[in-house]
Amino acid sequence: MHAHTHSHSNGSRSDSTGRHRIAERRGLRITLMLTAVILVAEVIGGYLSNSLALLADAGHMFTDVLAVGLAYLALGLAIRPATESKTYGWYRLEVLAALVNGVTLVVMSLFIFWEAYERFFEPPEISIGTMLVVATIGLFANSLGLVFLSGHGGSLNMRGAYLHVLGDLLSSVAVVAGGLFMLLTGNYLVDPILSILIGFIIIFSAYRLLRESVDVLLEAIPSGMELEEVGRAIAEIEGVIGVHDLHIWSLTSGMNAMSCHVEVRTTTLVESDTLLTRINELLRHQFAITHTTIQVESEDYRRSAPIHWDLRGEGKVQ
Repeated sequence: MHAHTHSHSNGSRSDSTGRHRIAERRGLRITLMLTAVILVAEVIGGYLSNSLALLADAGHMFTDVLAVGLAYLALGLAIRPATESKTYGWYRLEVLAALVNGVTLVVMSLFIFWEAYERFFEPPEISIGTMLVVATIGLFANSLGLVFLSGHGGSLNMRGAYLHVLGDLLSSVAVVAGGLFMLLTGNYLVDPILSILIGFIIIFSAYRLLRESVDVLLEAIPSGMELEEVGRAIAEIEGVIGVHDLHIWSLTSGMNAMSCHVEVRTTTLVESDTLLTRINELLRHQFAITHTTIQVESEDYRRSAPIHWDLRGEGKVQ
């Protein structure tokens, strides 16, 4: 007996994911409009107040308009149905958008560090009143943006957009705090100090986002999951002799897939179907794996077939 099965145990889950993506896109659209308005306000406010901090924050905001716009576009493509040429659909575009967002976050942080370094030696003279008014408006608008994006942090794409807006919010807080401090003390050094602290926070967030994006693109095993644990759980099901050629990866955030060969004692297709149902239920409930491709092999086939090796050079997970 030699059977090859392909299971989609997530029909209703796919519909739910599609509805969730539509809700995410609505939040991105509102956030994109808010971010664009803040960008225009900060450019005008920075010019009128001669505030380098506001102009730098406007440059920061410009990268975020691009980032959120990219996330919005990628999510719109991701909810398109699969085609004959793109059988998994467009979900990976979310991961690519998250990767680009991570890179822009790093570039933005380096820009903040450079600007902060220059301000240590040449503190700018600014109109603090205008600076505070515009920065406060930006703080309020960024807070609204985070509210619209909250609850949609599951996908890497949405997390990337969320981190960008969070970076905007922290920048607005720094500008307001720096403005108040300068207003009270006349000391301008607080501005670059706060900017450096914010830059380190953004760098840390960007590192996590880049690491997870690259892992998905390299089809690494999902975070928090162990290959041996999954293999042992399958092998412990009654009727299963062994598991080999086991691979687990993510199509995108929250959509885990698996393929493997399962050696069984069963002798009929009906028994194989029953065993596959048990395996898929185990994978779905215990490991959140909803897309599986399982090749069922009998003991005779295993002994007569050529040697199979997985990517780790091992023959079987017991």
